[in-house]
Amino acid sequence: MDLTRYVAALQDDLAQAAALGDDATADAGRRLAEAIESSLTLRLLDVLAEAAVGLSATLRAGHVELRLAGREPELVFVDESAPGDDTPAPGDDLSARITLRLPETLKTSLEAAAAKEGVSANAWIVRALSRALDTRSSSGRIGNRLQGFARS
Repeated sequence: MDLTRYVAALQDDLAQAAALGDDATADAGRRLAEAIESSLTLRLLDVLAEAAVGLSATLRAGHVELRLAGREPELVFVDESAPGDDTPAPGDDLSARITLRLPETLKTSLEAAAAKEGVSANAWIVRALSRALDTRSSSGRIGNRLQGFARS
């Protein structure tokens, strides 16, 4: 995705607004538009990063990452679902039991989430716990925090 056309459009808008004034105002507007180019680029990257976090929060499996190659940002879907996620692995007989006490509101929310995905509450909990443990041990990603750097 090329951000330069968006930055240039914002610079043009600023210069045109300043041109409504006298010559000194128009000149100051043009200089200001040129000076804020890197700031505009970083703000657009901030918007894309927030969009990635927002999209990730709505996904059942996987997340969206903002990746930069030079100055070219790209939103990329990363699928975190394991093949055969719904079926137990060979040797897993799902016979282990645990008693879990939950607040009624959490239980209701859990059942609603499971119904939305069309699975039992037990299957939903097993899947959620597996993803949480797998994510912690393998990816280094914590929650919806994005890691990296931007260079202008």
